Amino acid sequence: MARSSLALSQQPSLPGMPQAVLAVRMEPKYQCQQCQGVLRKPFQAQCGHRFCAHCLTQLTSSGPKPCKACQQEEIFEETLSILNFSEAFPDNAARREIDSLPATCPNDGCSWKGKIKEYEEQHEGKCEFERVKCEACQALILLSERERHNERECEERTLNCKYCKVTFSFKEIKAHDDICQKFPMQCKECGKKKIPREKFADHIKSCAKSKTLCPFSAVGCGAVVDNEKQAEHEQTHISEHLRLLLAELPLMRLRAEGAGEWQEDSGLGLYRAPEERAPSAGAAGQTSGLGQKVMALENIVCVLNREMERSSLTLEAFSRQHRLDQDKIDSLTNKVRQLERTLNMRDLQLAETEQMLRELEYCTYDGVFVWKIVDFSRRRQEALAGRAPAMFSPAFYSSKYGYKMCLRLYLNGDGTGRGTHLSLFFVVMRGKYDALLKWPFSQKVTLMLLDQNNREHIIDAFRPDVTSTSFQRPISEMNIASGCPLFCPLAKLAGKSSYLRDDTVFIKAIVDLTGL
Repeated sequence: MARSSLALSQQPSLPGMPQAVLAVRMEPKYQCQQCQGVLRKPFQAQCGHRFCAHCLTQLTSSGPKPCKACQQEEIFEETLSILNFSEAFPDNAARREIDSLPATCPNDGCSWKGKIKEYEEQHEGKCEFERVKCEACQALILLSERERHNERECEERTLNCKYCKVTFSFKEIKAHDDICQKFPMQCKECGKKKIPREKFADHIKSCAKSKTLCPFSAVGCGAVVDNEKQAEHEQTHISEHLRLLLAELPLMRLRAEGAGEWQEDSGLGLYRAPEERAPSAGAAGQTSGLGQKVMALENIVCVLNREMERSSLTLEAFSRQHRLDQDKIDSLTNKVRQLERTLNMRDLQLAETEQMLRELEYCTYDGVFVWKIVDFSRRRQEALAGRAPAMFSPAFYSSKYGYKMCLRLYLNGDGTGRGTHLSLFFVVMRGKYDALLKWPFSQKVTLMLLDQNNREHIIDAFRPDVTSTSFQRPISEMNIASGCPLFCPLAKLAGKSSYLRDDTVFIKAIVDLTGL
């Protein structure tokens, strides 16, 4: 029966809890002799020392071992001080005693309190302020931010390409986009978008905007035009093409008149010069016809040249006018840009002035601040919808040259109070005179939800934990908020509540200035 009880209790478990969990002084009888933590599922060895179930399993996994606690206390006995898995038994009396001890959450920022049993069953491993290790990148992150880290921030997270569905690492996203065959591309010629890379080459061949050489490139035209504008180019550049042809005609004539002739004679290739050939009537007729065609072409080209000269003069006049107009446009454009920059600077200065006026309107310099929150119902609905879960108060000060502070309010709760309470936090902000102040911030803070009948205010107060980063000298605009996640049950604001009148609530903060 003892062995079956041991086997049942030896289900997969964890080592002892950290000593910081205890809200009372750590007594030796609550401590595991192996991990030095608070006993979890305590077992008592034959020598009388207690161990966590997990620690005893690990310690005796390779066989019986001598008890180091007995050796340190110099009470080692050969027969009793040997740790044996089968000889240990669950210490239920110690377990019940430990379960009833008061406990607090050791995680910075968490205000949970209860019993050790409640901590182990309800809070451990679920605290939003607990830091856990990311399985992919091994970074330490808050448990409450693990989902966001895994989805948006982890450098080692895996993604599926939304185009080809291939799985790859986040670090490889740029390299994958460069080779993905389904990646959408845009044709620079026609502007068409979302062409898969695997079909882009075929599109370029058939694109109406793709550029090709002019058919007259053989005689010197260097134009590269769109496929759809090929006919237009040929029509508008007739004179240029004819000039190129005219320049080519003398060369054609030389080739026609001065070229030698190859004749086959008994299978041998013999060259005969023009003067050696006997002219024939057919050849003379062909030469005469070719000469007439050349003359006709020369006349056409001359007419076209004159037309082209007149067109060139007209074009030059238009170009001069265009340059003048363009200079005026550029000058006006520069003036508009200067006016826009001036207007933007004025808008920025106006926004800064308005912000300063708002801060001066609500600012106090005595450590006491009353925050009036109007349109409470609308703001609460926005918090429920997740559009604006939190809101910040204007800044206030402990003195004119003192600490700069503000409040942060969650209208639908945060952390343990989400959905059930108003959560109110105190925030230390970076101020102009922080170098002259005493750090960490250690003044007592009192937070109040004011009863508008002046009968029963809801009050919570705390003294800062000077080891928390929330109360060190700020290195960014503001520190992490710290305060009361269970500040006020939302049920107290329902119906005809004295805390909510005319859709308005008042929150008051008092910073104890003793010692400043």
